[in-house]
Amino acid sequence: MKKTLKLLVIVIAALIVLIQLYRPERFYTGEITSDHITKKLTVPANVENIFKRSCYDCHSNQTTWPWYSGVAPISWFVISDVTRGRAKMNFSEWGKYSQNKQSIKLDKICDQITDGNMLLKQYLYIHKDAVLSQQEKDILCNWAKSESDKLDTNSDEKDSKNEK
Repeated sequence: MKKTLKLLVIVIAALIVLIQLYRPERFYTGEITSDHITKKLTVPANVENIFKRSCYDCHSNQTTWPWYSGVAPISWFVISDVTRGRAKMNFSEWGKYSQNKQSIKLDKICDQITDGNMLLKQYLYIHKDAVLSQQEKDILCNWAKSESDKLDTNSDEKDSKNEK
């Protein structure tokens, strides 16, 4: 029995060491390009601060990778969450979205935080400072609606010019 337990411990330890060899890419850039949301829309300081604290880790290329994002198998889940978040909406790539898509994404920002789908529960377990107060949710929703309305107005103006 002792021999079996010892062998089991050795096998588990070897597996833990071996899985560390698989390291998915953890992309980061601190560069703010011309496609960044702050370069394409009017983003007041209070909104940008909320984004930095609660959104950028999963929805921008400015992810702050915590130490545990380098330890398998936890790293696989963290990197997967960030990859999915960036695929849904990436503030660093905002300028690459069409005007219509930007408007839709702005509407979804409010929907997601109001419905409680953002932020992810597993993220909030560790990042307590990322929790949004009702006031912050209201700030983001009001800002997103305002910017979406501006985009829609600009789109309507372009359409009316094209009709002439």
